[in-house]
Amino acid sequence: MSTLLGALLALISAFGWGTASVLVKIGMREKSAVTVNIIRLYLTAIFYTLLFLITDRYKEILSLSPEIILVTFISGLFGFVIGDYFYFNALKLMGVSRTVPITSSYPLWTMLWAWMFFGKKITVQTLLGALLIFLAIVIVRKGGLDERLDPKGFVYAILAPISWSIAIVLLDLLSLYISPLSLAGFRMICAALGISIFLPKYSKELKRVTKNEIKVLLGVALLGLIIGQYAFVKSVSLVGSHISTPISAINPIISSLLAVTLLKEPPNTKIILGLILAVAGVVLITTA
Repeated sequence: MSTLLGALLALISAFGWGTASVLVKIGMREKSAVTVNIIRLYLTAIFYTLLFLITDRYKEILSLSPEIILVTFISGLFGFVIGDYFYFNALKLMGVSRTVPITSSYPLWTMLWAWMFFGKKITVQTLLGALLIFLAIVIVRKGGLDERLDPKGFVYAILAPISWSIAIVLLDLLSLYISPLSLAGFRMICAALGISIFLPKYSKELKRVTKNEIKVLLGVALLGLIIGQYAFVKSVSLVGSHISTPISAINPIISSLLAVTLLKEPPNTKIILGLILAVAGVVLITTA
């Protein structure tokens, strides 16, 4: 039962992340990815800070050891600041069609770390399911644009999934000491503090953000970083990062399906094939 619930929560997180991506595409076309990231993290941090104060959950945070607080900060930093920095720069240097297939390897890195450092058992069926999901993402996001393979961009594209996987696998440890809701919120607060390093560079663009864009980012924060991240952290606490991560990684496919439905982008056989492979991968993982 816990495996099915963990898988369902991972799917909910994927839906939240995928929907948030489409919202960004609709309402934030003229702003940089870093600016979007700063605002969504700040909005999420404000939400969780108020929630913790109202519900007295801040007492749980204050009771944590300095070591656990440090590990939580590192997880938030690698997940939402360092990893995203490498990802956005890889996109800028190489484009989507070359970057996404490389960065989509983060579930495989996560499974490797979970096996090496936490002794998680990785079955052949689970690995096969993860590979099917990875293949599905590559097929769906492989564009027809003639984009060059920039050496620096390639390094960034490799470092991004490694950074994300480090952040994710640390959840296996942190979930032993912090409740899922507190962990999800505290990671967001830590990430917001970490991304503040970019404020001086993007201050002018931040001042040009409109009220309508703030409304869009409220939706992005709610779906992606509040609902999506909480569902993912809860899923990891139930079944481990080696199960949750490959299932939640189908979010690019959800984004593509929503783009066809909401943005009226033309459907193609790649999306259908990718969806079939992703579903097969999820079934293999949840029944392993």
